[in-house]
Amino acid sequence: MQPVTEGRGRPTSPMKRPVADVAGEHAGPGCERDLLEHLARLDLRARVRLLTGADFWSLRAEPAIGLRPIVFSDGPAGIRGGTGAAHRPSLSLPSGSALGATWDVEAARRYGDLLGREARERGVDVVLGPTINMHRSPYGGRHFEAMSEDPLLTGRLAAAYVDGVQAHGVAACPKHFVGNDYEVERHTASSEIDARALREVYLAAFEPCVAEAGAWAVMSAYNGVNGVRMSEHPLLSDPLKSEWGFDGAVVSDWIAVRSTDDSARAAQDLVMPSLMSPWEDSLVEAVEQGRVPSARIDEKVLRILRLAARVGALDPVAPPAAVPVPVAGEDAAAELEDAAAELEDAAAELEDAAAELEDAAAELAADGMVLLRNDAELPWARAPRSIAVIGPHGLAPRTQGGGSVAVSPRRVVSPLDGIRQRFPESEVTFRMGVTPPDTVFPFTRAQLRDPQTGGEGLRAVFTADDGRVLVEELHGSSELTWLGTLPDGAARLVLRTEFTPAETGRAVLGVACAGPVRLAVDGSTVIDADGAGAGLDPDELARMIFAPPVRTVEVDLVAGRSIVLEVHCDLARAPLPLVHSVMFGWAPHGGTAEELLAEAVAAAESAEVAVVVAGTGARSESEGFDRSTLAMQGGQDALIAAIAQANPRTVVVVNAGSPVAMPWRETVPAILLGWFGGQEVGTALAGVLAGDREPGGRLPTTWPADDGHVLLGPDRPVDGKVHYDESIHVGHRGWLRAGRTPAYCFGHGLGYTEWEFQAAGHPATVRVGETLRLRIGLRNVGTRTGKQVIQVYAERRSSVIDHPVRWLAGFCSARFGPGEHGTADVDIHPRQFSAWTDRGWWQEPGEFRLLIGTSVQEIALSSSVEVIE
Repeated sequence: MQPVTEGRGRPTSPMKRPVADVAGEHAGPGCERDLLEHLARLDLRARVRLLTGADFWSLRAEPAIGLRPIVFSDGPAGIRGGTGAAHRPSLSLPSGSALGATWDVEAARRYGDLLGREARERGVDVVLGPTINMHRSPYGGRHFEAMSEDPLLTGRLAAAYVDGVQAHGVAACPKHFVGNDYEVERHTASSEIDARALREVYLAAFEPCVAEAGAWAVMSAYNGVNGVRMSEHPLLSDPLKSEWGFDGAVVSDWIAVRSTDDSARAAQDLVMPSLMSPWEDSLVEAVEQGRVPSARIDEKVLRILRLAARVGALDPVAPPAAVPVPVAGEDAAAELEDAAAELEDAAAELEDAAAELEDAAAELAADGMVLLRNDAELPWARAPRSIAVIGPHGLAPRTQGGGSVAVSPRRVVSPLDGIRQRFPESEVTFRMGVTPPDTVFPFTRAQLRDPQTGGEGLRAVFTADDGRVLVEELHGSSELTWLGTLPDGAARLVLRTEFTPAETGRAVLGVACAGPVRLAVDGSTVIDADGAGAGLDPDELARMIFAPPVRTVEVDLVAGRSIVLEVHCDLARAPLPLVHSVMFGWAPHGGTAEELLAEAVAAAESAEVAVVVAGTGARSESEGFDRSTLAMQGGQDALIAAIAQANPRTVVVVNAGSPVAMPWRETVPAILLGWFGGQEVGTALAGVLAGDREPGGRLPTTWPADDGHVLLGPDRPVDGKVHYDESIHVGHRGWLRAGRTPAYCFGHGLGYTEWEFQAAGHPATVRVGETLRLRIGLRNVGTRTGKQVIQVYAERRSSVIDHPVRWLAGFCSARFGPGEHGTADVDIHPRQFSAWTDRGWWQEPGEFRLLIGTSVQEIALSSSVEVIE
């Protein structure tokens, strides 16, 4: 048995962590006396200079005090790296919603550990993550990036993520504080949230990251809350810095700070990036004229220096590495032999490390997969004689959502590849069934050849107006975004690569670009699109950057005959300075919609089992815009219905980061939710199908049947305001209050073994302010090792205040072998019996009912506890 207990430890109220404990072992020279001495050596202009980024991804160095640049990187599911490193291959982990589905604190800590390790290796000091905004509506564009609809589940997992990252001396930066739960008009809209909902739902999700995990940075959001922009909001002071004891730095979202005096007088500490910063000289002037107190500047700088100390940026600069002096004769030969041996050892170590990371990513992907339905189909007792893999996502899965989260993975194992590798004796066929949701697939690393060297990749050449070459870069992906990393003075970008098709036939080539673009094949232009972004409003501009339209052309390809592809981008007419995105790729033509469907049905009919992989894409789930529908694009529902009719052993794998409508859900024997599963999604999927791995996930958000059954959204600001009228009744709380039944409830998920809940022991009473510990007996009565997520919900039958019908009060994950039994402890923090009132937190005495089960609706045990004063 390996129970993971939720919330264990002596609580304080309100969960405040002593500031002295927050710095941890990575404080370096960061004791307050040393920091004050550093501060005293800086004049006003030097101090203010440290409060705005040096460029898009780093802070300024200050040699006078031994401060090097602090490097930031996008997260939260991979490390993009700073300027000059954003397109280096990175580990691509499952999306935030997949992490939320693990319901496993230790899995979240491992997730953070992987990111912290990679960040440290790449010279990154601050990881912009985790994203811990709420799944308030399934239409939220960044729903895939956040973890859950529940503040307790989100907060516990996010705190563990922060622990994992910061164990490596890298700062985690939880975001976006607070109320940034939608993308529409996110730069200007105000989230209208009552005080109780703010405290019990939206702030509660952030609190453990600060008060328990001791995050070293927090990102303020674009939006306002109750009419005040978050970079100017009193919430940055109270509760964040005062009540919760946060002594780190409040970092702005990029280009989010719009004022000088108001934001500087508030508890905003750092403006990112340098582009369009309203501080710098204007802030110096504001201090000199007395509009902003100098003490405010000093406090902000101290927080930046404290952050620098924690990540090692205030350490003495290391001397340059010694360069070996060549020696002559036999000594030189021996030196070369030793060096060659060292290189071989290093290469072997790198291979082992890469394999370890891939295994870890696959394990996380499987641990978040949710088995929504299983009519005795999974796991496969033996390898099927033949398997038909159907659907564009089977060939080219979506491993991550769109926007700033995107990284260039070292590799991607598709469901088709994973199944072929796991079932080498089975006959595995593939059929598209429908056209790809995004029209074409980006080229994989293995499909790209640099025309100049013949090695893997594509070559990017940036030139100035006069044609001078400024920078050449080599990339391993044809889906590229430059966020503040374009070379200075770049006016043109040309991407060049060779593609060698494996099959002869008609195909589609496509390109999507934020701005004017031209695609040439063997020197001949086949696409020439204007794509200018002038005059776009902020929402349209975000869509143009993160999901530009795809232009396509049909071409004839010959197997083994290489073609040279060139993409020409006019950066001078791109929508935003320093920012650019482009994607180009291909897809087999396949024929008409009817022909594609007929081929897929025929393959399903002749196979022993059919695996349909369907879902969304980067142009429907992305930063910058919200979704308009839960329906999957391009005839995928009709495809699944037809395959289910053709083969009674149809498994549907949903490749989406957010809820989608599944009108066919009662007609297929098995549905597996794979989320955006990261680079190892195919390996994880094949292992789950075979029973090598347990599908360990449970729904972290309520799953509506379709658009007609959604409680909230899509959000549409009215007069610049988004009204959170549901107050504390978010997610499953709202569904229970409305008395409505979703397609799948919060916490639902099946496994491969059977469980028996035996007893729940706890004191009959608990005093106000004390933690209640439940000891729950559990037995695995099946024949396989498995994982169970124990969920504890609370109810209050009568009260002087409004409570949810039922709410999550605690949880833990346990893994038992077949026949094994034991106990698992779940701690219920006093906050779960409390409500926010005009006088602060109030814990109401009286009886609370506790419901223990495997989802909000599937209850195995119940008991009561009385809160006494």
